[in-house]
Amino acid sequence: MQKFIARENSPWSQQNKLVDLYTAAKILNLSPAHIRRWEKKGLLLTIREKTGNRLFRLKDLESLRSGNKSTSATFQILRTDERSQYTVIELFSGSGGMALGFENAGLTTQLLVEIDKDCVSTLRHNRPDWNVIHNDIRDVAFTDYSGTVDIVAGGFPCQAFSYAGHSRGFEDTRGTLFFSFARCVQEVKPKLALAENVRGLLRHDSGRTLETMIQVLEDIGYKVAYKLLRSQFLDVPQKRERLIIIGVRQDLDLDILFPQEQNHIISLREAFKNCPNSPCAQYPKRKREILSCVPEGGYWKDLPLDLQKEYMKGSFHLSGGKTGMARRLSWDEPSLTLTCSPAQKQTERCHPSETRPLSIREYARIQSFPDEWGFLGSVASQYKQIGNAVPVNLAYHVGKCLIDTLDNRGQEFTLETNTAGIVQQLSLPL
Repeated sequence: MQKFIARENSPWSQQNKLVDLYTAAKILNLSPAHIRRWEKKGLLLTIREKTGNRLFRLKDLESLRSGNKSTSATFQILRTDERSQYTVIELFSGSGGMALGFENAGLTTQLLVEIDKDCVSTLRHNRPDWNVIHNDIRDVAFTDYSGTVDIVAGGFPCQAFSYAGHSRGFEDTRGTLFFSFARCVQEVKPKLALAENVRGLLRHDSGRTLETMIQVLEDIGYKVAYKLLRSQFLDVPQKRERLIIIGVRQDLDLDILFPQEQNHIISLREAFKNCPNSPCAQYPKRKREILSCVPEGGYWKDLPLDLQKEYMKGSFHLSGGKTGMARRLSWDEPSLTLTCSPAQKQTERCHPSETRPLSIREYARIQSFPDEWGFLGSVASQYKQIGNAVPVNLAYHVGKCLIDTLDNRGQEFTLETNTAGIVQQLSLPL
């Protein structure tokens, strides 16, 4: 795989000086372990060097040292009135998180493809003017759009490859939905291709799956970079990591831009302000009684021993942290990653102060959907649509980067993508 330069979509200046973990501990008069806990909880922005060392922005530490113990910002749906001339085809469109974020960033969607009928109903209900195809992507041809669309994007499901790692390129992906994504890119020949997926793709089949995907995109004429984005540092009230893969057509002299993570988070307290009432799943009586004993921000280990054993059953004796079980969220932190159901035992997301699952509109707020964005289908289907979505504000930041990439806007400091696709900071003033 080739080596090339990618850039972050925000200039770094002298105020973004970086310090290491032990210097950060001295600045805050805290132990390194304490700061590691903040990092693990996703409350303090860190930059990881290729060696794994943690670096912290000095201005973030000084803000905390000055007494600003909360870095929570005001919740808002990000949007711009500026419209670009660039157009998008989106595959695996779901309930519209990516498409809405792109629209808010100034992009125009030419076509959306989605197989789930409730998602299609949601898209058509909210944007009757969008061209939405309700079909299996494997049965859709895209040749009519050849050379007319700037971006092809999609969050394809990550399926195991039958021949991943055998170096057969395009052939390795046949039978997977990534193959359909790549086929669309090959047929349309957009300037940019964007794929979105979960963090697990980085390690799937020891990295060979992602390696094969990158090789396929390179073989069909794209240079590729990827970056793991943390939503809680990109104006989303949720600790949700998404892998963003961007390809630029090799005949174009464009640097790939990624969003720069911010030095603030959005707490649930901010996200839930004036949240409209909406349907909400319910706990069984005994589960509600047990979860009522879990404090804000706590989980099953905060229960009395007898209730731990009753709730956990056989899992009580298994190894591992099991930190998602009987988990109650915290008002002053972003939510943990939402799932497709609000009350799964292994990944509980109990309301911070009320003993109930999160409601539909609370789910939507956490994914940064506006209150006017309606979801159609059963309550269970609505939870699933929201839980599967790309956070709207995350998509906004990515969309702005796509526009700036196509506009070929240079930046002050560069990021180099090595042959493994890992983005690392270079030339930063310390």
